[in-house]
Amino acid sequence: MNLILASASPRRRELLGTLGFPFTVRSSAAEELQEGPWMMLALENALRKAEEVAARFPDDLVIGADTVIEFEDRILGKPKDLEDAFRMLSLFSGRTHSVTTGCAIRCLSRSIRIRFAETSQVTFHRLNPETIRRYLSLVPVLDKAGAYAIQDHGEMLVKSLEGSLDNVIGFPAERFRLPLNFLLN
Repeated sequence: MNLILASASPRRRELLGTLGFPFTVRSSAAEELQEGPWMMLALENALRKAEEVAARFPDDLVIGADTVIEFEDRILGKPKDLEDAFRMLSLFSGRTHSVTTGCAIRCLSRSIRIRFAETSQVTFHRLNPETIRRYLSLVPVLDKAGAYAIQDHGEMLVKSLEGSLDNVIGFPAERFRLPLNFLLN
């Protein structure tokens, strides 16, 4: 049985690689839900990604993941443009938001279906407009939920983190170690 990551994200690929299991990458073409309770949304989208790839590779173990940012009972996705990114980062200024990654492990032939979620709390410094503009000039954020990447100049924005840094990056790698050891050995 092979291990497949159902994601084209270079960050997820790098984080899964830290666990030492050989794997391949197959992007998922699953249609993602855009609305709903944030925890359910992350879990359901992760499962949809894993299911879509598992249908093509039914004997392999497929990992799907989806990261959602929740702020004041709203889901913040990727910004539409730099003005929207500026607005998002301004919202986070001096405040805390939740980052949840839903995860799914699926193998059709062995009837394996595991889902879990990891949530981290991220608190931002109080940000002035100049700091936000500087950050946006340094980091391409239009493909990032919440308009930031904690691993790219995150010290400019983030005051504190409660939970897993890997989760905020988009893949809580350590949560996979035990189930993958069990399933692959």
